[in-house]
Amino acid sequence: MFEHISMKDKKVLITAGGSGLGLEMARTFLEAGSKVMVCDINDGMLADAGKAHPQLITLHADVSDEGSVQALFDQVDQQLHGLDVMINNAGVAGPTGYVETLSLEDWNRTLSVNITSQFLCARLAIPLLKQSESGVMINFSSAAGHLGFAGRAPYSASKWAVVGFTKTLAIELGPFGIRVNAILPGAVDGPRIRAVIDAKARTLGRPVEEITALYEQQASLGRMVTARDVANTVLFVSSGAAGCVSGQALAVDGHTQALI
Repeated sequence: MFEHISMKDKKVLITAGGSGLGLEMARTFLEAGSKVMVCDINDGMLADAGKAHPQLITLHADVSDEGSVQALFDQVDQQLHGLDVMINNAGVAGPTGYVETLSLEDWNRTLSVNITSQFLCARLAIPLLKQSESGVMINFSSAAGHLGFAGRAPYSASKWAVVGFTKTLAIELGPFGIRVNAILPGAVDGPRIRAVIDAKARTLGRPVEEITALYEQQASLGRMVTARDVANTVLFVSSGAAGCVSGQALAVDGHTQALI
């Protein structure tokens, strides 16, 4: 049934791949036989990832910075020698607080990492993807990219922007056989969401355990998403088995209908 699921020898770039969800996706593609490059701003995490997975190509990059992105793609040319799959995974949680309490600096930083980075990477990835026989771009949004999220306005706004960017790119690149999709994870269990929960608890003046339970219960499945849940979906969407899937905002959230 899934005869086209193989990603053997595909050239994959994953931003923010030194840890967490990015590293889990890297592992999944490596297991599928792909050649994988990850970048990150955290050199310690990159070093650990490289030691754990010697076949992984690791590079320092700040994908919200134009010069750093250019240097990254220079290395894509030199080390990957092409690109089949571009995964725009980099993102920050942004500040927690109601709009009237937020600074312009926090707003701008959140949008810079969560959406401008995708623009900077996409415009350099596109010429390479056009040379691929089956170019794929996957942009990370969030459940907050199709739902309102009180107390997280910069984050939600940036993630809605990712969906619009993705759908537009799918139209622009479809004639070249390039598929572009957005992934909208729910709360992915791990250190980042735990930090968000702590901040939310402080903002609301409620116990961390209570907010954690609410995050788990906001999905119909009654649990947070795992990094492997998301990585498996990304692998499928990148493969020939999803050859007619493009321009989609794909939720991997256990059926979440509202965010706390």
